[in-house]
Amino acid sequence: MTKIGDVCINRNSVKIMGILNLSPESFYKNSIKINLNSISSYVKKLEKDGADIIDIGAMSTATYLNTITSSQVEILRLKKAIKIIRNSCQLPLSVDTPRARVAEEAIMMGANAINDVCGLKYDPEMASIVSKYNIPVIMGAYEKNPSSILTAKSFSTKKILNDSITIAQKAGIKKTNIIIDPSIGFFRKEGNNPFFTKITKIPWYHRDIEIISNLKELTKLYFPICISLSNKSFLGQLMNLRINERRIPSLIMEVIAVMNGATVIRTHNVKETVLALDTLQLLS
Repeated sequence: MTKIGDVCINRNSVKIMGILNLSPESFYKNSIKINLNSISSYVKKLEKDGADIIDIGAMSTATYLNTITSSQVEILRLKKAIKIIRNSCQLPLSVDTPRARVAEEAIMMGANAINDVCGLKYDPEMASIVSKYNIPVIMGAYEKNPSSILTAKSFSTKKILNDSITIAQKAGIKKTNIIIDPSIGFFRKEGNNPFFTKITKIPWYHRDIEIISNLKELTKLYFPICISLSNKSFLGQLMNLRINERRIPSLIMEVIAVMNGATVIRTHNVKETVLALDTLQLLS
């Protein structure tokens, strides 16, 4: 069974991952917490609201932002925050980073999982670090050199994730330490950092909505699915909504994702997501 800390990840009980951003450049400003008091009070709130896991990021990987910081800055932000979080709540921690050096430092500081939006493909050392410390990894769908698979009219997120699974298993990462993520928002025609997959033949927002509609296809890989949908830009693009107007459609998308096989919901809106999924449970 897959576990992040002492939290079991399985289809019988969907887990909520609350987002805490340590990077001032992150797109969703309400989740950015930088000083001691704001970090401490926010993680206490996430725990009270019903989060099972906290996902912390010290460098934004949003494709449309120019946000790359040095590994040293990312590590310093994490060191400060993890100490505060450990003194403020009991929840296990996932650290959102595509860089192996940062991942290793975070694990040594007490991180319980690594969330790599690049699916072990950006940094060639990432797989060995995850394997070395025997912790779970959330692997985002990512292709460094898309070639024909993503320039055709149809393409396979499933195949891209399967490639990451192969990398993980070759590195000795246990099956029970693998979680997959279809990377909503990370497939674009263009971007300002290297952490996205380039697609040219279909609009990126069409790709995102199709993934959610067909999420059951990814359950055929037989690994837990984590998905992050809250306040995402595809909702803004399709519905002409500003960031602070996307909460209701975010919740609807999260419910649909769970109905289609998602096991972990990574969200900015923990309390509302818990209520939405509790409501869904009443109908089961």
